[in-house]
Amino acid sequence: MADGVNDPHQEALGELALAGLALDEHDLDHAVSHLSVALAHEPGLPEAHELLAKLAARSDDGGLALFRPGERAPVGRVVAFAHVLARHGGYADALSLLAQATVHHPGRPWADVSWVQALDPRLVPADRLVRVLLAVLGALPDPAPAPIAAATRPYLALAERSLVAYPQDALLHGAASGVARRLREVPLALRWAQRGVELESTKLTEMWWGNALRADGQLAAAVRAMRAAQRHDPDDLSVTSDLALWLTELGHTAEALDLIEQALVKDPSYDCAVHTAHRLRFQSDGDPDHLVALADFMRATTDASHEHHDLQHCCDGLPWLGYVPAAVEVCVKVLRTTTDEQRAHPGEMGLSRMESPSALALLRRAWPGVAVAASEPGLPDPRVALRPGIRLWDFDGTRPTPALDPPTPPAAREVAAMLPLGWAPPPMAYDMAVRLSGVPVDELLAALVHPPTPAVETDPDRVSVPERQLQVWACLGLLHHRTGEPWATSTRRRLLVEIAFGAEDWTTEAALYALVTAAWVDPSCRTDVAELVAARLRALLDAGRTRAITIGASVAQLAFITPGMPAAVRTLARELAQGQWPASATYTPGPAAPLPRPRRSWLDRLLGRG
Repeated sequence: MADGVNDPHQEALGELALAGLALDEHDLDHAVSHLSVALAHEPGLPEAHELLAKLAARSDDGGLALFRPGERAPVGRVVAFAHVLARHGGYADALSLLAQATVHHPGRPWADVSWVQALDPRLVPADRLVRVLLAVLGALPDPAPAPIAAATRPYLALAERSLVAYPQDALLHGAASGVARRLREVPLALRWAQRGVELESTKLTEMWWGNALRADGQLAAAVRAMRAAQRHDPDDLSVTSDLALWLTELGHTAEALDLIEQALVKDPSYDCAVHTAHRLRFQSDGDPDHLVALADFMRATTDASHEHHDLQHCCDGLPWLGYVPAAVEVCVKVLRTTTDEQRAHPGEMGLSRMESPSALALLRRAWPGVAVAASEPGLPDPRVALRPGIRLWDFDGTRPTPALDPPTPPAAREVAAMLPLGWAPPPMAYDMAVRLSGVPVDELLAALVHPPTPAVETDPDRVSVPERQLQVWACLGLLHHRTGEPWATSTRRRLLVEIAFGAEDWTTEAALYALVTAAWVDPSCRTDVAELVAARLRALLDAGRTRAITIGASVAQLAFITPGMPAAVRTLARELAQGQWPASATYTPGPAAPLPRPRRSWLDRLLGRG
């Protein structure tokens, strides 16, 4: 950043210099524009506030008309106008504008300015202070990461002074408690929330009290507070949804499910209740159809009351839903137990049977000097495709080599760029993979047998994971190929089916995952995908009767999460999982129906947002 690029301070100074030149030429409009950009880069820069004062003094009305933002004004212009309003004593409106800036970008210290620090809260009506704190509260993650907490800390100081100015305002105490809790000031949050309830027990004050108690680890007391909040307004399903989740955390799953089912009877379209219902149903019986129904609801919902993470929470920690499982081949296990020093020298490895081509290729990339002797794999021969189509691997006896040339460097970079994105549930992974839609099919196929990892991962916990992830991303890229074609006769379906029913390999799993993802995002192809995945699973079960298979449990997991998979096939999948998930989890098939659109949350209604 020596040249000032991406350095907020240097960029702010540069904009200030341009603003000063414009002021010297009496071009006030351009001066204000450059000053606004400077404030966006560094909100508390003293030189910027000095220039703002000069510009305001040049105007007959003190800068009100000059700085007034139009519709869709950039955030810096809004903040500049807030400071002008404060100079005229319009503190309530000024604070509201700063809060809007915080909603736009909570990581910037918009309120860390002298007039906010010196403000006497008695100059602002209590109800306006409440609205400011609620806006900030809605912008803060729970809890806020350290950079955001530092940037928004001036609001906490304002809240503390406001409670001194309005010691009898229950809502103000509650809103202040919410901000304190998200800024990790739990003792403050407890004290202020308790005082709010003592002043007046309402739905909101009890909710804030419950949230503070929960943040302090007092879950049973938090549930009691949330029950009190529900008694104040039994029809507020956001309260009911939170209460149901907290009851589940306490182990009262049956009561929680009953509560949320009653809520859905009252309003089957309320998004908080729908998300909570599917989450609790899945936690109760382990049926993945609940998660599919939740994904369907999310896809049909364009005006959710707020951002939900229930699908991610349910998928977190589950193979394929929350992460790509590591490989289990013997040669991969050897990589986990050998050192870089050992792999720098020639070596020998004997395998009782040939293993997956991708696993052996990874072994040779990580250990170029190793000589592998493997016995024939047995019948049915995993080297032989079950259906005609794309050939990814050539075989010289039990030695596999890629049948395709490596991808070009630009294509390899496009695929490799997916790796830092991590992983997500199928609908989110599908959306993330859209960036591969422009990569040619031949390049994506090449990436399957030449995964473009910058280096072979040899960390024992990560061996094989990057390569397997990139194979899946490549197949998701294929899923984005010619999306306008009808599914049944589409190129994308043909390619993925040919890979899935080709030589038994990690690429089999990758293609099956892409097919499963297609079913998650497109209900019209679910019957077809379920039949395809079931057929591949049965082929593995048949092969497992006469020889060992290494991808069996993984494919079983994919079959288990396939939308619309018949219960009988899911039972087979559980048997093949061999003690892994889902065989190790509760699973009782149950109904899961998609539900209609949501309405607004209590916070949006309180703030008057549409």
